Amino acid sequence: MRTIDLRRDTITLPIPEMVEKAFKAPLGDSVYGEDPKQEELEQYAAEKLGKEEAIFVPSGTMGNLIAVLAHTRRGDEIILEENAHIRTSETGGAATVGGVMLKTIRGKDGAPDPSSVEGAIRADDIHYPKTSLICLENTHYRYGGIVPPLDKFYRIRAISHKHGIPIHLDGARLFNASVYLEVDVRTLTELVDTVMVSLSKGLGAPVGSILCGPRDFIKEAKRYRKMLGGGMRQTGWLCACGLIALSERSINQIQEDHANTRLLAENIAAIPGLEVDLDRVHTNFVFGKIIETGFDAAHCIKHLARNGILATSVAESMIRFMISKEVRRSDIVFTIDVMRNIFNKQLGS
Repeated sequence: MRTIDLRRDTITLPIPEMVEKAFKAPLGDSVYGEDPKQEELEQYAAEKLGKEEAIFVPSGTMGNLIAVLAHTRRGDEIILEENAHIRTSETGGAATVGGVMLKTIRGKDGAPDPSSVEGAIRADDIHYPKTSLICLENTHYRYGGIVPPLDKFYRIRAISHKHGIPIHLDGARLFNASVYLEVDVRTLTELVDTVMVSLSKGLGAPVGSILCGPRDFIKEAKRYRKMLGGGMRQTGWLCACGLIALSERSINQIQEDHANTRLLAENIAAIPGLEVDLDRVHTNFVFGKIIETGFDAAHCIKHLARNGILATSVAESMIRFMISKEVRRSDIVFTIDVMRNIFNKQLGS
């Protein structure tokens, strides 16, 4: 039985071209700036994302932490949406390593209210921590891969300029956002000072993320990358994969992932006993809410697993599916059929 893994999009495997290019890539000591593929990847990524320079890091979590460290000093405060990945899912690194305070603002559409952001900026008073950074996220993980309203980003950008406070963007799935909005990714990165983008997940590289920003910022970021253990020496094999991950071919694959996601969402929404908020299916996440069936998400997950389908229970009555390039259209059709059978039996249809 083929396993259909819909738990996450971190399962993507390198395509044959990546494997071929990787093991033919020249190697050098990247800490000394002597790995040619890392140098090439960093230059290409900076250009593609519209920033002066970039660095390659092992993970998005490290990239975000480096950004916080480079933008702040211990005792400073950063502003971010209350369910931002930096706050909820990066093991408290900003506080533990950076020694910064987190000022959170509610934002159910993935972005904090601009007026609340401005209201959260500390006055210049010796009693208060200094507000040193605003963090945004696109797409927003905790809200199901939604793309926050761009008008909010524009307004927050104006506020950041007014107060001289930089913006860092956790853009782990930023290319999903650009595909959804049908805009060049630089339309999104021009609204922020620094940005982290994951090369794995939807783009399909096996390891790594890119952190981009101004030249002086990247100079400081390199110091923190080394401190955190991100100086990986011979990185050419990984960076060769990263270059292909940033190619138009890989970015175009995201369009297919989104189409498969929409197919799954619309068909699940039509199954009695399930609800899907189709207005919030923007990229590659689907949340199915179980209603009036007499069984919960954990029960449904077990039935799916018996048919070789892996999904995630995110609440007692909520199932999450995530689509990636490892999932074929035929897998989506099969999953829909299995879900129909599960709920028809449960409801006695």
